[in-house]
Amino acid sequence: MARHLTSTLRRASLIMALGMMAFAAKADIYVIVNAANPIQSLSTKEAIDLFMGRTRFYASGDHVFTCDLPRDNVTRAHFYRALTGQSQAQVNSYWARLMFTGQVMPPQSFATEQAIIDVVKHNTGAIGYLSYDPQDKNLRVVLIARDPH
Repeated sequence: MARHLTSTLRRASLIMALGMMAFAAKADIYVIVNAANPIQSLSTKEAIDLFMGRTRFYASGDHVFTCDLPRDNVTRAHFYRALTGQSQAQVNSYWARLMFTGQVMPPQSFATEQAIIDVVKHNTGAIGYLSYDPQDKNLRVVLIARDPH
């Protein structure tokens, strides 16, 4: 009886863990700006252009300060896969090529999502992304990206 219970508990734990991993893989990513930023929303293409260095200005003409997470961050991987369909390695390779040519610098990297929140709250030109909806009156969500994988 004890062996059957242990086996059942193991199976239940495995099913829960797999379910949580599937949920995490499908998590929404919230692109945020300062509440005082005139941008109300962004299209996926506009976000790609900003985060992939194709443009350094919002449609309004204001300069963008793009905030990113570290290269090995799971949320970063989900974000770029949701936005561009590229893997973490492909995005890193893209930026390595651009930096080598001296064309453009990648977004500024911050160690944590809280650090991105702090920067965006204090800089009207900043844009970043989070793994959760910040529910903060000083921030505005301008795009919700879903990782397709």
